[in-house]
Amino acid sequence: MATEPLTLYLVKRLELAIRARMDEALRPKGLTTLQFTAMTALRQRRGLSSAQLARRSFVTPQTMNEMVRWLVERGHVERTRDPANRRVLLLGLTESGERLLAECDPLVEAIEAELLAAIPAVQHPLLRQSLEFGYTALSRDDGH
Repeated sequence: MATEPLTLYLVKRLELAIRARMDEALRPKGLTTLQFTAMTALRQRRGLSSAQLARRSFVTPQTMNEMVRWLVERGHVERTRDPANRRVLLLGLTESGERLLAECDPLVEAIEAELLAAIPAVQHPLLRQSLEFGYTALSRDDGH
């Protein structure tokens, strides 16, 4: 029997701690971590479909549809028809959404700074690289 926790457990525990801190920081701005993540994905790439946004935000299409509806109702996200396929709606941030993200960015950056402050600065690039390697290893499509 292993005496140390699995690395997977440690990663999940960190994710849950990050999520709790982000939810707490974003709550006064009226957002959840998942909504913030979706909006930042749209900031990086405007014109995603709801299905594409769901994949980039690590949620199911059903969850994303509910989030998009909520964000549209509040004026943070807008839908436009895809000129190449009129059945597809493309999503983008509104000016209100851009302003809201600009208010939220420092809150999230402070959480990241707190996390990284606990790790020697020389190890930051290795941490990022290791996280990328791990993600790539577990997300690649190997035909199964």
